[in-house]
Amino acid sequence: MTPPQRLPASLTPLDVALAALLDGLAPVAPVELPLTQALGCIAADMPLLQAQPQHDIAAGDGWALRARDLVGASSYSPLPLATPPVWVEAGDSLPEACDCVLDSDSVDQAGPLVQVLSEAIPGQGVRRAGGDIAAGTAVVEVGRRVLPRDLLIARAAGMEKLSVRRPRLRLVNIPAAGRSVTAQLIAESARNAGADVVCVEAAGRDAASIAKALDAEAACDLLLTTGGSGVGRTDATVTALAQRGKRIAHGIALQPGRTSAVGRIGQTPVVALPGAPDQAFAAWWTLALPALDRLSGRRPRKTLNLPLARKIASGVGIAEIVLLRREQGVWVTLAAGNLSLDAIARAEAWLVVSGGAEGFAAGAPVDAYMLRE
Repeated sequence: MTPPQRLPASLTPLDVALAALLDGLAPVAPVELPLTQALGCIAADMPLLQAQPQHDIAAGDGWALRARDLVGASSYSPLPLATPPVWVEAGDSLPEACDCVLDSDSVDQAGPLVQVLSEAIPGQGVRRAGGDIAAGTAVVEVGRRVLPRDLLIARAAGMEKLSVRRPRLRLVNIPAAGRSVTAQLIAESARNAGADVVCVEAAGRDAASIAKALDAEAACDLLLTTGGSGVGRTDATVTALAQRGKRIAHGIALQPGRTSAVGRIGQTPVVALPGAPDQAFAAWWTLALPALDRLSGRRPRKTLNLPLARKIASGVGIAEIVLLRREQGVWVTLAAGNLSLDAIARAEAWLVVSGGAEGFAAGAPVDAYMLRE
């Protein structure tokens, strides 16, 4: 009979567990993906773009003319033209020597001669070469997440694919009544972070069934499990991890999420997330997401610095997750240490109170990671 899982006498500090997890991790190789599939992934090397438009074009429908030929023209003093102007549609190239486009009401064609009824300045009604995209720019900065607006630039430049890094993430859910919501939360969060996610479920909660699910033939860059990391009678995820690979740390000084574990199977990093949504949420943001960002080659995530509306107290020795909401230019604490589902849903940002700190004073400026990019 396999002995039950137990937490060690002393918990592993969060920063120590994270350092061990990230040790040796490098960004995965870039892949070329169609634009729609590249959305949300992390940009890799990008070619420099040509100017768009490549030459001056009409910004709207109208008459193509040369501005210096129209000096003095007005409705009171129409300027007759010896040669009728050229009509252009939006996006058409300007005829040679033309540098402006007048709308239809500015040109009178009723008489025997075409007459211009207004002056113009060079560039009026014209989209200049390079006005949309400057020559030498990139679609997306390397290390940044590809957003819908980036696809607009790519399509305007005539591109069909983008070079991105998309780590393969395998998520193994340990079955338990009412706990599939946690696996779904983590899977959706991983896809949002740019991972190629494959979800499977172990056949049972015993170590053999879990080990078999961990031993799948499909290769991955990061392996996550949800559930079975605690010390309950049917918890066996960490035992299975130790059977299949190496258990680096079980029992992290993190609240919530202290039953999380990190390890490796071969060269693949593994994070065992607890089954409860709040505990999994905490371990995802502090352990799994940094590993995924390293594999993606993502730039450091931005933080927002605001003062705290109230004091945050924390016990020394345990890193605590704090959920925040922005109100009138300050951070308002929604939850600290114990996270309700309502607080998770309403939170705009999060931060970690280090295990070596007792918290933050009211009014202290703190850097918080935004939950909504």
